[in-house]
Amino acid sequence: EQASNSSSHNEFLLLSFEDTRELQLLHFSLFLSIYLAALLSNGLIITAVACNHHLHTPMYFFLLNLSLFDLGAISVTIPKSISNSIRNTRAISYLGCAAQVFLLLFLLAAEYFLLTVMAYDRFLAICRPLHYGALMGSRACVKMAAAAWASGFLYAALHTGNTFSIPLCQGNVVEQFFCEIPQILKLSCMDSYLREVGVIVISACLFFGCFIFIVLSYVQIFTVVLRIPSVQDRYKVFSMCLPHLAVVSLFVSTVIFAYLRPPSISSPSLNVVAAVLYSVVPPIVNPLIY
Repeated sequence: EQASNSSSHNEFLLLSFEDTRELQLLHFSLFLSIYLAALLSNGLIITAVACNHHLHTPMYFFLLNLSLFDLGAISVTIPKSISNSIRNTRAISYLGCAAQVFLLLFLLAAEYFLLTVMAYDRFLAICRPLHYGALMGSRACVKMAAAAWASGFLYAALHTGNTFSIPLCQGNVVEQFFCEIPQILKLSCMDSYLREVGVIVISACLFFGCFIFIVLSYVQIFTVVLRIPSVQDRYKVFSMCLPHLAVVSLFVSTVIFAYLRPPSISSPSLNVVAAVLYSVVPPIVNPLIY
């Protein structure tokens, strides 16, 4: 017990998926192929948008940012898990753990803010087409994307600083394949997690605020679309919105399943499934959707 407490100040032990070498190699090859697929698909989108002048429009500029966030998010968790699997270790340093928490929160929060901006972009394109050029100039787009990056950074800094300033006295074993805030809070001394409640309230307000904005944007978009007399034009407008709607649905549903499901349907294996759903699935599926 003393040994685990003294080492908990400089390293954490992550969940190991497997006990036998064969299963370790299976985990390694599966995660590596997932990671390479995400690198390739997001890399192709980034290259296509950057190199093709016809794609220098607000929609594709935001899509390029989305691919950067997805690439970053999957790079925070999977490579460490792969390298631990090869080296047959579970350890991650204290700083490495804090970096994982900060970077993943930063990239996921920024992605969600960006999806909100993209809903506004679709709303203007369909409901205010005459003002679209004036309102969504290149400077406005850069400012909106920068706001998403900056908001994600501030949110992650607040959350990470708060989590790692709480004293930990329940050992150093994190029941997840990467450092995740709920798992780290489980190691905290019981009376100190109340400080996290304030941050959770802020998170919930931001999450639902953006969600309501996206829903209201789409209510207005669909109202306009359903008034279009031509079926072909209606289909064309729908096809502009459906990829974004699918990406938002995937993001929101996986985050809700990971963090807002009732405690009655919670188990260590389900926690891992939930973490894979929100941290690994979107970076692979988003490029396919688009």
